[in-house]
Amino acid sequence: MSTPQPRGADGFLWQYHSRSDTHSKVACWGVMFDLLQHSDVLRKHVASGKVVFGINFEINDFVHHRKKNLDLVIARPQQGVASPARPRTFSALTETWSIELSVDQRRRLDALPVFTEGAFGANAVLMALEAKACMTAHSKAGPRLFDELNSSHQIVHAASERALAVGFVMINSAATFVSPDLNRRRSYTEADEISHHKQPAAAQTAVKRVESLPTRSGASGHGYDGIAAVLVDMPNDGSPVRLDASLPAPPPTSPYHYESMISRVANEYDGRFSGI
Repeated sequence: MSTPQPRGADGFLWQYHSRSDTHSKVACWGVMFDLLQHSDVLRKHVASGKVVFGINFEINDFVHHRKKNLDLVIARPQQGVASPARPRTFSALTETWSIELSVDQRRRLDALPVFTEGAFGANAVLMALEAKACMTAHSKAGPRLFDELNSSHQIVHAASERALAVGFVMINSAATFVSPDLNRRRSYTEADEISHHKQPAAAQTAVKRVESLPTRSGASGHGYDGIAAVLVDMPNDGSPVRLDASLPAPPPTSPYHYESMISRVANEYDGRFSGI
């Protein structure tokens, strides 16, 4: 995200734009990239064609009849469901979404089995990833952030109770932020409205929202099977985006720490779906 790209419907250059879903897709791609390296069972399922992925998959809540588009979904392929017109591979998404990889990351990606987009129904979902961002106006955005994340795991588990619901939340810890909404019809280089955040209090508010979401243990009950909050120092002014591991970022001992979430979800997948 450090490299400004055409974001939003107007196509102006921004690192982050609230009206673009690129940041969510790229975040889910990164989570899946790490899960593929941590889960032996998932890699075997991909290599044998037992699972496919879907993007912006519309899932229906069987209990309350609600609909929601999920960022990235893993499921068992299903006959009789319309296949994508032009199926993509997980690796090819790096070009589609302009994901920049290091030499080592590219090497590790090339070593993974080919993961293909496919057709499936809601009852075939094994894992659903949802990514959200809280970049500015943290207190104001908090209730909506909670509601959107809370509805995701509810809809996933209403469709398939055994499915893993995974959440990723990116929270801005920068003291200033150049908002595309306050600088409309221009690129970041022409922006003149700058928002100011009271840090670290603003970021802490958002972290607490994430940590208040319900979680579950096992294939029953309500809540996320894994969710992480990651802090980034991102003024959105063209300067490099920096990962912020200082408080209030969840420490390594926290279940909301990114690596803890990856480890937990990989273990849950291995234990829950090894027999498919």
